[in-house]
Amino acid sequence: MTTSMTIAQAATATGLSVHTLRYYERIGLLDAIERRDNSHRRYTQEDLNWIAFLQKLKATGLPVRAMLRYAELRRLGNTLESVTERKAILQAHTLCVQHTLAELHSNLQVLQHKITMYDELEQQACTPLVGSPLPVATASVN
Repeated sequence: MTTSMTIAQAATATGLSVHTLRYYERIGLLDAIERRDNSHRRYTQEDLNWIAFLQKLKATGLPVRAMLRYAELRRLGNTLESVTERKAILQAHTLCVQHTLAELHSNLQVLQHKITMYDELEQQACTPLVGSPLPVATASVN
């Protein structure tokens, strides 16, 4: 028997709001969710796995338009055309993510350098020579 959950349970499980889950279904990011006789949505583990993947794509900055294209291709099944284009979307996005990570790493190095500089300035300020004025930093500290 396949376990399913209500939209409220799916929202809790995914961290998305009920509104967002309905929106994703309405715009086509999610396939039509199975409904019970009372018309309440029932999410399967497969649905949750797909939502988790969409969250990864979103968190890494893939535009919704590209996510929609990916979902459309996914619905076409594992044809050569579908698989090739989905792979290309992920490869292009991977390059973007790698570029972003490189920029973030560079920015992190600048921040770490500044912190080290401030550590040194604090040490100098705490241990002045007797009778000498505090040293004046020659580098810009911004």
